[in-house]
Amino acid sequence: MKIAVLGAGSWGTTLAVLLAAKGHDVLLWAHRPEFARALEAERENKRYLSGIGFPPSLHVVESLRDAVGAAGMIVTAVPSQALRETAAAFAGEPLEGKVIVNVAKGIELKSGKRMSEVLLEALPGLDISQVAVLYGPSHAEEVAREQPTTVVACSVSEQTARMVQEAFHTRFFRVYLNTDLVGVEIAGSVKNIIAIAAGISDGLGFGDNAKAAIITRGLAEISRLSAKLGADPLTMSGLSGIGDLVVTCLSRHSRNRYVGEQVGRGRKLDEVISEMNMIAEGVHTSKAVAGLSARLGVEMPITRAVYEMLFEGKPAQQAILDLMDREPKSENY
Repeated sequence: MKIAVLGAGSWGTTLAVLLAAKGHDVLLWAHRPEFARALEAERENKRYLSGIGFPPSLHVVESLRDAVGAAGMIVTAVPSQALRETAAAFAGEPLEGKVIVNVAKGIELKSGKRMSEVLLEALPGLDISQVAVLYGPSHAEEVAREQPTTVVACSVSEQTARMVQEAFHTRFFRVYLNTDLVGVEIAGSVKNIIAIAAGISDGLGFGDNAKAAIITRGLAEISRLSAKLGADPLTMSGLSGIGDLVVTCLSRHSRNRYVGEQVGRGRKLDEVISEMNMIAEGVHTSKAVAGLSARLGVEMPITRAVYEMLFEGKPAQQAILDLMDREPKSENY
């Protein structure tokens, strides 16, 4: 299969390498032409994925439309807040018979929409059955080195999900099926907010008890929002739910946990972000979900606290104390 991967960050590059190594003809598109030329010349992404060579069937291209036009499957691996702009840039290309697989995890800031909804709005004529996501506990650093990883391919169309499963599944990258698109997207996106909270706890010097509480009560928030939007509750116990939540809250590779840790140590958000090589999706998602949950009337106190710490200057220690000092209630409310 000819597959276009849009976005040459660490995750896009990792998936392009995986797909090419499996025998697919892969076109990797980089946003900056000079970066695309450097990648093709060096046959390695030294900026985002150093030490991983490109298979012969992976080619880096400068033209977005050429990549999309030639491919039967399109993998969107650009940051979530850039997805609408990227999709709009190839909106005129014929998409009949093509499958779009989004791998960016986030909620659009200006609209509060999930990434599949953004694609459907940006690409007139695209049917929901053509859209899939590939989510789960999957740090690029480990996948690129062929360490065992499991993810979920999700689409409202089981046929589409199965096509994605077959395209990506390898002996070290195990892909499961799911058709709960709402649940998978919400879980995979909101977990980044909870990971920031977990990092803040680390930065404040709190221990395992606090981290376990954040993960568990964070999952409760994800479950409440997902249920409000009509998701299957079982999805929260799967790879895009508890699986991705645990790895993002605990891993040394997690950019969102790192941001939280630095904020917990008293550093300013802008300073932390300016030093990072890649995007922490949970920062923008926290603002988007804080607004979304307020509109829907869904109680998400950890999410709200993260938003207040990141964007309203609330001291981290005070935010934690306020969370702990709320009125006691039933665990399963």
